[in-house]
Amino acid sequence: MTLSPGARWILRVSLIIVLGFFYVPLLLVLINSFNTSRIFSWPPTSYTTHWWTSAVDNEGIRNAIIESLKVASLATVVALILGTMISFAVARYTWFGRTSISFLFVLPIALPGIVTGVALQNAFINVLSTDSFQIQLGFWTVAIGHTTFCIVVIFNNVVARLRRTGQSMEEASMDLGASTFQTFRLVTFPQIRSALLAGALLAFGLSFDEIIVTQLTAGAGIETLPIWIFNNLSRPNVAPLVNVVAALVIIISIIPVYFAQRLSDDPAHTRL
Repeated sequence: MTLSPGARWILRVSLIIVLGFFYVPLLLVLINSFNTSRIFSWPPTSYTTHWWTSAVDNEGIRNAIIESLKVASLATVVALILGTMISFAVARYTWFGRTSISFLFVLPIALPGIVTGVALQNAFINVLSTDSFQIQLGFWTVAIGHTTFCIVVIFNNVVARLRRTGQSMEEASMDLGASTFQTFRLVTFPQIRSALLAGALLAFGLSFDEIIVTQLTAGAGIETLPIWIFNNLSRPNVAPLVNVVAALVIIISIIPVYFAQRLSDDPAHTRL
């Protein structure tokens, strides 16, 4: 497809505007984390690394980071297992209601976070907190809430890879005498390995910076990093630390998303 010079310039300008809309605010947060001022101000008059040092020494921030890592890791592992199993059921077998079930598993990522959070909160408080289940809002309810949308990421990655690879190599392996487990280990797993890793990285990034579902399912006993930012955003003299923590969340979230994108786009990364 050949574009005229005018069309190319319009596309370039549009691209710059869209990328600027997305990333300039994030860049401002990163720059402000080195601002010497104790309030949100622009432009910075001078720069310092004092706030980063203070953030490292802050016990509340350290605990929030650990809590976020624990929730994100657990949600990712559970979603990896369940999402992969669902992907194989949908992509490798034909059964009644398969399309409907596939739609139901993808739906949570399309729903607003507030809807998912309210639904989960009602389920935990009104149903699962009764004498029969005795589940209280806390770490486990947050992990369950995060798993609902992490499963979608894993499912989409793995089912797309399974549909693209087909079953011919697996059938050939079985015809040559390999067992089901051997076929999976030697044929299927190497083909979907990069999709699994990419999905896990994306799921971890989404879980780590999720706030709406977390706030509605956490109760009073858990504070993840995004919740710490939200709770301290309006407190006096804490703005520099909030900037540092926000910058840290941006960095931690970008890293897994970047590698997931590389793994999804580059076939050479299937051989890790």
